Amino acid sequence: MSAVIKTPEEIEKMRVAGRLAADVLEMIEPHVVPGVTTDELNTICHNYIVDVQKAIPAPLNYHGFPKSICTSVNHVICHGIPNDKALKDGDSVNIDITVIKDGYHGDTSKMFHVGTPNIQGKRLAEVTQESLYLAIKMVKPGMRLGDIGEAIQKYAEGFNYSIVREYCGHGIGSEFHEEPQVMHYGKAGTGETLKAGMCLTIEPMVNAGKRQCKLLKDDWTVVTKDRSLSAQWEHTLLVTENGVEILTLRSDDTIDRIIEH
Repeated sequence: MSAVIKTPEEIEKMRVAGRLAADVLEMIEPHVVPGVTTDELNTICHNYIVDVQKAIPAPLNYHGFPKSICTSVNHVICHGIPNDKALKDGDSVNIDITVIKDGYHGDTSKMFHVGTPNIQGKRLAEVTQESLYLAIKMVKPGMRLGDIGEAIQKYAEGFNYSIVREYCGHGIGSEFHEEPQVMHYGKAGTGETLKAGMCLTIEPMVNAGKRQCKLLKDDWTVVTKDRSLSAQWEHTLLVTENGVEILTLRSDDTIDRIIEH
């Protein structure tokens, strides 16, 4: 299996799906407050995607996943299932949205700080986002995925954080997960070479403690083994002729939508 090069028509559909996914994260922001449950956030997002955007929440029933979004709180790395536990002041939560519109996927996630941010959680989230931005700025035809993985790893480890290795970014399009796999660690000069027309996600998962993780009994929720905080940010990207276009850019992003080299 090799990466799917998107046609101009498919790229336009990817732009629409990406914009919708970003819109959900902007819409949900004012609702992420102390006392709200992640299940309530799930309901708000589900109704917005289905009723307002006339789109489909991709996680719902994906390999049996029971909800429409992923909510990963504090030491949860990824794939947290929304539940009836209320968020508390100082919690950090990653909300991961994937929207299907006209058969194409837009996939993005962002860190939210509940009430007064926890200083450690805020710093971890900032460094994780910086590592994503660093990686995005490298994306262009001819760049190898090992270069991007090494850059993310070196940046995060420079703050004595660690990179989760069991979960990665991926190609995306008419399928939720396509080739190639996008590792957030690695060795420069290795891995698949990027080509114009590829769509992929970069979504580093960074732990404040050790990198080891554990899958809970629900077969979805992944947590840090040492219970340290974890953070993640994700964008869906299009490799252009001479750089990259961020398909899931939000108004609070501090990086340009189109980066040319």
